[in-house]
Amino acid sequence: MANSGAGAGRRAVVTGASSGIGQATARALRASGWDVVGVARRADRLEALAAETGAGVFAADLTSQADVDALAAHLRATGGVHALVHVAGGARGTDRVEDGDPDDWTWMYEVNVLSAQRLVKALLPQLRDAVRAGSGHADTLFVTSTAAQTAYPGGSGYNAAKAGEAMLVNALRLELNGEPIRVVEIAPGMVRTEEFSLNRLGSAEAADSVYEGVEAPLVAEDVADVIAYALNAPGHVNLDLVTMRPVAQSAQHLLARGPLKPRD
Repeated sequence: MANSGAGAGRRAVVTGASSGIGQATARALRASGWDVVGVARRADRLEALAAETGAGVFAADLTSQADVDALAAHLRATGGVHALVHVAGGARGTDRVEDGDPDDWTWMYEVNVLSAQRLVKALLPQLRDAVRAGSGHADTLFVTSTAAQTAYPGGSGYNAAKAGEAMLVNALRLELNGEPIRVVEIAPGMVRTEEFSLNRLGSAEAADSVYEGVEAPLVAEDVADVIAYALNAPGHVNLDLVTMRPVAQSAQHLLARGPLKPRD
């Protein structure tokens, strides 16, 4: 979907770039001509991404204000930024509301909501500077989840955090009205990545069971393809919200397990 060379002369900071959707997004944007700065906590994985793609990298914990400030200073010193692509986030646990661990809920709010707010506050001045310098427009793009749209048993903490992030995005779009800065939300359903379910559930066996029997769940590259399309679209086109799921997942609660085939 991405147009070759469409991002030439533009620079994006991509969070969560050490794995999964963030890593795939860094690759997709590099392939369409973007200069990319990949951000994540794990420096070794970022170094591998840099060696593979030629992306710049910066190790940071986005729940740390000091790290976010250091990232902003690094970007300003090395050329500024035209797009913020916030992919980093995560879920912990599948407890019922009555059994939930407040520490898990606090962590999910920090990594999904407050990290987004910290980044917007830190980088919005540079996005505006890019427009003033003649870029035409700038971009903010946030990867939320269908969990922001529909609650499900055992998902309450993640539902709440992702819904909070989605409301931040919606408010930001209204607050930036009149400025040539796009605000895009991509909300994936089931995406099979190497770490999301493993980190949430704590074991490879439990993570594998999530996808058992599901024909062709989304993969990170599917989401990255849509992200690249949104950023490479003409500057007057804003994809407010793209909800994407595998065909096997008709809704948050309706998942086909087994081969997809016409009904007899």
